[in-house]
Amino acid sequence: MDHRVEPGDDGFPGRVVMRTGLLAQKLGMTRVFTEEGNHIPVTVLKVDNCQVVAVRTQETDGYTAVQLGVGSAKTKNVSKPQRGHFAKAKVEPKSRLAEFRVSEDALLEVGAEVTAAHFLPGQYVDVVGVSIGKGFAGAMKRHNFSGLRASHGVSVSHRSHGSTGNRQDPGRTFPGKKMAGHYGHERVTTQNLKVVAADDEKGLLLVSGAIPGPRGGYIIVKDASKRARPKDAPYPAGLRKAAAEAAAPAAPEAAPDAAGPAA
Repeated sequence: MDHRVEPGDDGFPGRVVMRTGLLAQKLGMTRVFTEEGNHIPVTVLKVDNCQVVAVRTQETDGYTAVQLGVGSAKTKNVSKPQRGHFAKAKVEPKSRLAEFRVSEDALLEVGAEVTAAHFLPGQYVDVVGVSIGKGFAGAMKRHNFSGLRASHGVSVSHRSHGSTGNRQDPGRTFPGKKMAGHYGHERVTTQNLKVVAADDEKGLLLVSGAIPGPRGGYIIVKDASKRARPKDAPYPAGLRKAAAEAAAPAAPEAAPDAAGPAA
């Protein structure tokens, strides 16, 4: 969960405050240099038109959450029920959807766009992605087995996993036994990664370290569950409209007429 515990009036922890995360696309890895000359390996994430597609409320759904969509999909590749879902929200069809549980006061309007400014440099986040699939892998690669001996007494069986059963009793292989099989392509969560930079104009998010998944894969980014969210982080979210209003200069006041009203 993306949360921060607010202190209560009695000094003890009060209610849990949760805000939404966002969806981003992994572009690859690069590095950035600090002022001291040290380089930090970072993963580059693209936040492309991340909009609120639906809202779940306590009255209608029994819980509070927001559904976000990112990217754009061709209409011919979207199912008919999904077309109606996007048409109801008045947003273009999205490539990927994800739902985030939020507090009741952190619900967003349908159609609102969450930007990279949702996270601050120096903040810690949790990321969720689908790891790269490795296909059918042996026990040495999949479970780090040492394999059999490479010389005496072993014939054409050096990388096998060895015995997998017992005796006549129980006469079977127990479920969950570490054996060869499908490796990778599973949901992986990496916690406590540091945000190095957030570029709202370009829609880029630089996160320190490696993030699971291939280039082009979609990543869920949310506030770290085991670290406090910065107090100056935008709440309920870093939205496109709010960022534009903050950047817009104040309109100059009209100068009074020096000549005065005409006689």
